[in-house]
Amino acid sequence: MTRQIELAGKSGARYRYTPLEEDRFLPPAGANYVIARETPEGPEIIYAGETDNLANQTWRAPLEKARQDFVEAKVLTRLNVTRAVREAERADLVDHYQPPMNGAAPN
Repeated sequence: MTRQIELAGKSGARYRYTPLEEDRFLPPAGANYVIARETPEGPEIIYAGETDNLANQTWRAPLEKARQDFVEAKVLTRLNVTRAVREAERADLVDHYQPPMNGAAPN
């Protein structure tokens, strides 16, 4: 996954995500992220989350958990400063994709 990936929410809204390079400097900015794996049909969303500080790497624990079952799992991010917008976007993606790692408890 080296290009931007467009994901659609249940609402029909489209969100453009970029693969995260885990070893690069990460901005201390709010972001949505998904953990996904590439399939012939497109990305399979395993988990959708949001963070108020991408540099804190709160995505790392869910990524390690995902890689227990999906070794090739990658993180895709979308910078999004406003918390309310991030939470609505995450909920829209979860409603559409029903990621297996998103249970009843939100991240």
